[in-house]
Amino acid sequence: MRNILGILVILFCCITLNAQEQLIVEYAFRVEGVCGMCKDRIENTALENGAETASWDLDSRILTIEVDEMKTSVSSVRHALAMAGHDNGDFITPDEIYRNLHECCKYREMDTHYPDKLVPSMVEGNVYGMDNDGKTFPLIGANILFLGSDGQGTTTNFDGYFKLDNDKGFEKMVVSFIGYNTDTLLLNQAGMMEITLSDGHQIDEVVIKYKKKTTEVSFVKAINVEKITREELCKAACCNLSESFETNPSVDVSFTDAITGSRQIQMLGLAGPYVQITRELMPDVRGMSSIYGLAFTPGPWIEGIQLIKGPGSVTNGFESIAGQINVELKKPEEGELLHVNGYFNEGSRMELNANARHEFSDKLATGVLFHGKQMNHGNDRNEDGFLDMPLEKDLILVNRWKWNLDNGWIGQFGVKGTTIDHKGGSHEHFEGTSEDHENHWRMELKTKRIDTWLKTGVVFPENPNRSIGFQLNAVYHDTESEFGFNKYNNTQKSFFGNFLFQEIFNNPDFSIKSGLSYQYDRIEEFVAKSGAGVFNRTESVPGVFSEFTYDDGEKLSIISGLRMDKHNNYGFFVTPRLHFKYNFAEKSVIRFNAGRGLRTANIFAENIGLFSTGRYIRVEGDDNENPYGLDAEVAWNFGINWTQAISIGQKEIVMGIDLYRSEFVNQVVVDYENVREVRFYNLEGKSYSNSFQIKMDYELIPGLDTRIAYRLFDVKTDYRDGLKSKPLVPRHRAFINMMYTTRNNWAFDMTWNWRGSQRIPDTSANPKA
Repeated sequence: MRNILGILVILFCCITLNAQEQLIVEYAFRVEGVCGMCKDRIENTALENGAETASWDLDSRILTIEVDEMKTSVSSVRHALAMAGHDNGDFITPDEIYRNLHECCKYREMDTHYPDKLVPSMVEGNVYGMDNDGKTFPLIGANILFLGSDGQGTTTNFDGYFKLDNDKGFEKMVVSFIGYNTDTLLLNQAGMMEITLSDGHQIDEVVIKYKKKTTEVSFVKAINVEKITREELCKAACCNLSESFETNPSVDVSFTDAITGSRQIQMLGLAGPYVQITRELMPDVRGMSSIYGLAFTPGPWIEGIQLIKGPGSVTNGFESIAGQINVELKKPEEGELLHVNGYFNEGSRMELNANARHEFSDKLATGVLFHGKQMNHGNDRNEDGFLDMPLEKDLILVNRWKWNLDNGWIGQFGVKGTTIDHKGGSHEHFEGTSEDHENHWRMELKTKRIDTWLKTGVVFPENPNRSIGFQLNAVYHDTESEFGFNKYNNTQKSFFGNFLFQEIFNNPDFSIKSGLSYQYDRIEEFVAKSGAGVFNRTESVPGVFSEFTYDDGEKLSIISGLRMDKHNNYGFFVTPRLHFKYNFAEKSVIRFNAGRGLRTANIFAENIGLFSTGRYIRVEGDDNENPYGLDAEVAWNFGINWTQAISIGQKEIVMGIDLYRSEFVNQVVVDYENVREVRFYNLEGKSYSNSFQIKMDYELIPGLDTRIAYRLFDVKTDYRDGLKSKPLVPRHRAFINMMYTTRNNWAFDMTWNWRGSQRIPDTSANPKA
């Protein structure tokens, strides 16, 4: 009976109740617009009026939105679009509102490529139908008629071709054919028209009802991106970013040590610092915050996460080796006006999260994000004399402003303040009996940090295919910590600037991004522990980059990028990256990537747990000009991914297979193989990580979503005493996640992880107990 009760308790602890399930409906319909400013206005209006997602295509003028029918309707979104200035179907913008649009947005008057003509004096083109396989064919005898005329028109010939004079300047034309939907076209540009009529049994909207996937993988993007949504984050009930990957098999989460309670992630068998972590494509978790920085982003603030395996885009820098994680926070211009989230448990932990936003107009909005956490009562439930979890006092606050001006300039400015105070160690010490280290070992870590950033850009009204953008980011970070008699303090002052220029050529299959960047870091570290001392450094890295994209819109997509940077210590270096995608079918895609990354190892901040040990520190660098006297870490990453959706009735299995290899040209080896010391030295030999993963997502029965994955790692490094597997990296991992949703919108979620054996550093020199 006791065993059964224990099993029930475990199952209850693994199940998360979630009453936030949605009934998502996807709609696709035409919305008039002519430029990038229109795109921003259309998508923002849809999102502000209840759409879960919104994407408007400039070429086809089709807006695709997802609407939660429990909250709003598509009609309210379409009405809001019309009131914002954009005709869509039967929802027509009042003339007074239309006249107030920016000149480049006035789609009724003239096309920006033909400013000298209000309407063409002659129209010609071809009319096609489409069969069930998606192939087009000429429609013979289709009727062409000017709207408002006394029957002035024509019919298409055997090739589906028509030509018709427009001497009277009619602005609209009606195309019809028996068995097909009648189409009304706005005559606002010259040139050949290509008109494809839809089957008469179709309606003017595509409606697909489905349960929205909590993690989405694109079949059209060249870079393999996993999009983790708010619904996926709700599964894990995450307190901060470090806990946001519990239900994702691509990322491992573990504690760095038993003292500090901090967590770190692993991707492709490599530790978190090899993963570039950005906040809305701005530098975030790096440098002195490489480990603790994951806790600086509370979970309730997160709107979504994009996860990339392997090197990302060169536009985001040169430091990415194993992958990139980009975090999107809740926006000032969309979402709930006020949200408050509180937590309290019997262990005296209290937590409060809140976000609020306000729109002063459709051009200016502000948002505030707040997080406070306190745990001031120590617990020692296993009665080992030490606190089970550190005592915590955290306060994090963000305020940002976002603008969208009539002249096309958009941007945001933000400030983030963080203060962290964690204490741990002997339980008796925190009972107030003594602060004497001779009798009571303790740990204390205090961090104060200020982030500020500016992002702004413009799409040129006279050429919507051209845009520029600026990114500026500054950070001040200060940490003071002590672990018994060992002390470790650090200060970081950083600045990042990025200028980007993008051009889409006359052939929309080709585009190019180019820009300039500058990264500055001033880091000061004080280590009061045997074998260490003061480590100060300045890093200054100007760079230039360019990225060329070819995308035929159907099967083939190639992104080729190149960076050239000049480091004040490491000298000039080149970072090439390539992404290739090919679709065998609409839901079958293969991707290949290759690229290089370079970074400075922050040997103390990334291994902060060593200060809670009695190990002697040996830094065996041989170049006093470099940080710590060690060389930069340089690695190549190669990967291949196949994603396939297999239809089974009205459902589909989405299966993905990944194979990645990271190979280091140089690596700073962290050597714990001697129990009395830890050594840092440059790689002498080889170091690599091979990662294989297979993952499947499928709805087994209505309401029961299942994700199954298996992963195999082969991670080895040449130490001074030979080639060995990396410590604490399991060779095998199996993963199952199941989520069941009832008709009453209750959701039950369960995750099961199995990890194989892991090597620990050699302990043979320890005395026998």
